[in-house]
Amino acid sequence: MRRIGVLSSGGDTPGMNAAIRAVVQTGLALDMEVYGIRHGFRGLLEGDIHLLTSAEVRNINYKGGTILKTSRCKEFETEAGQKKAVEMIAAYELDGIVVIGGDGSMRGAAALCGYGVPTITLPGTIDNDLAYTDFTIGFDTAVNGVIEEIVRIRDTMVSHDRIGVVEVMGNHCGDIALYAGLAGSMDFIIVPEVGYDLGFICDRIMKNRLKGILTSMVIVAEGAAKAGEMAKAIHQQLGIEVKPVVLGYTQRGGNPTAGDRVLAARLGSHAVRLLQAGKSNLAVGIRGNQIVSMDIMQAVETEKMFDEELYMLANLLSHAQ
Repeated sequence: MRRIGVLSSGGDTPGMNAAIRAVVQTGLALDMEVYGIRHGFRGLLEGDIHLLTSAEVRNINYKGGTILKTSRCKEFETEAGQKKAVEMIAAYELDGIVVIGGDGSMRGAAALCGYGVPTITLPGTIDNDLAYTDFTIGFDTAVNGVIEEIVRIRDTMVSHDRIGVVEVMGNHCGDIALYAGLAGSMDFIIVPEVGYDLGFICDRIMKNRLKGILTSMVIVAEGAAKAGEMAKAIHQQLGIEVKPVVLGYTQRGGNPTAGDRVLAARLGSHAVRLLQAGKSNLAVGIRGNQIVSMDIMQAVETEKMFDEELYMLANLLSHAQ
C-alpha cells in the first residue's frame, strides 16, 4: 500500500477537512503518497486527481466544507461508470481509496470493492442516519449551529409573544431535531420516527398561554413536516401569530466543533491503518467512544433505531408536559 486516494462525496459536512487531514498525515507517516480526488466520484471518472502535501492540509481541520469539493455523480451509478473509475484508479496506480460521505457514497465505495479496489469509508453526513455508528462526522456541528439559531429566533418570538416553528434538516432521521430540541429547550419536538398530534400541540400551547407562557417553540425535522404548513395549521386552529423559520443549508456550513474535529481525526487515521493492514470493504465508525469497523453494505443496511428514551426525556423537561 504505497499510494492511496481520498475523496469526499454527496453533501458536504463540517469535519470533512479534518478527516482529509488525518488521512493525509497518517498516510505520510506510513510512507504513503496520498492523492486528493476532487469533486467526489465525478472527479475520479474525470481524472481530477492530485498529490496532497502536508503543507496543503496542515491547517484545514478548522475549516467547514471540503477542500476536495464534492458532488453527486449519476454516471458512477452505472456499470460503465464504475468500470471507468476502476481504470482511472489503475492509471494513477492507486492501491486503495478512502471515501468520506453518507449512505450513497458508501454504496459507491462498495461498488469499487466489488471490482477489487481496496476501499474504506468514513461516515460524513450531518443527518446522523447511519445506524452502525453512534455519531457521524458533521452531526455535532449541525446540532450546535441549530442551537445558536434557536437562541436568536426565541429572542424575537418572546419579544412579540409569538409561536415559533423551526424546521431543521435530517432527511428521514430526526436526530438533529431531537438533540437540538433537547439542548435548546424546545417546547415541542416533531420527528418522523414518532409523528405528532396537532390537536395536542395546540391544546398545550393554549394551556401554556393561560399560565402566562405566551411563547412556545416547536422544532420539526424536515422528514416529519414542513414549518410553513405547520405554522399555518396552528394559526388556523388558535388564531394567534405563528412564524415559520427554515434553517436550510446554514446547518451544513461553518467551522466544525471540537467534537467533530476529533471524531474525524480518529476515523480518518484508522481508515488508513486498515488499508495498510490489507483490509477493505469496511465502514469505520464509533460506538461507546471506541473506533469500530464493519462490512460497508452491512453498515448501510443496518436499521436505524430511534432513541425513544432521549425523546421521552426531552418531553419530560419541556413546557409541553
